[in-house]
Amino acid sequence: MSTIPLHVDEQAGCWSRIGIAGDKSCPLLQEHVHCRNCDVYAASAQRNLDRPVSADYQRQWAEHFRAPQERDVRQDSSAVVFRIGREWLALPTAVFVEIAPTAQPHRLPHRNARGLRGIVNVGGKLYPCISLAELFGIDEQEGVARSKRHTFARLLLVEWEGQSYALPVADLWGIVRYAGNEVKTPAATINKGLQRYLTGVLHHEDMQVGCLDAGLIGHQLARTLR
Repeated sequence: MSTIPLHVDEQAGCWSRIGIAGDKSCPLLQEHVHCRNCDVYAASAQRNLDRPVSADYQRQWAEHFRAPQERDVRQDSSAVVFRIGREWLALPTAVFVEIAPTAQPHRLPHRNARGLRGIVNVGGKLYPCISLAELFGIDEQEGVARSKRHTFARLLLVEWEGQSYALPVADLWGIVRYAGNEVKTPAATINKGLQRYLTGVLHHEDMQVGCLDAGLIGHQLARTLR
């Protein structure tokens, strides 16, 4: 964008020679303290604002304001991304209570519902431990750790309708923010046991992350405890 050049006499104004930006020898400085309080400086500024505007300057600014405004992508959603087996998945951050280190579950007698591994003690509180890998039919041995980063198994402590659960995962990526319209339809090749629980797939860096349906997952976890 071009600018309008100052007049020569303005560029060599008294303020830059004998004023506050010069050698400060101006006799008016004693009265005004600073050049901006002086009528000479104010009059020069007004003349600069009133100077003619070139046709080229007008054209460039007209093109600037005619250009269509770029719409910012609004990141209106957030989720916690984690890995089970080789699948990178995500659940909305709203359902999370805490991320905890892994703990050995204790079996519950006479309870053998699919996915229920028992109960775990986290910070003195007991949580039913449920395997999403079993619910989705994912082979936990197939996972491969991403290069150049440490891999730590974790327990995802989540809550639905007042009931808390502990979900073991092989790796935790962290919180990802994204625009809801970025979520794409899941590919037909996705594991059928997992596909029914997905609302879509999000591309994040070089990962294809399956976005889980929180309501459907919560319903399935509640059924596991019945």
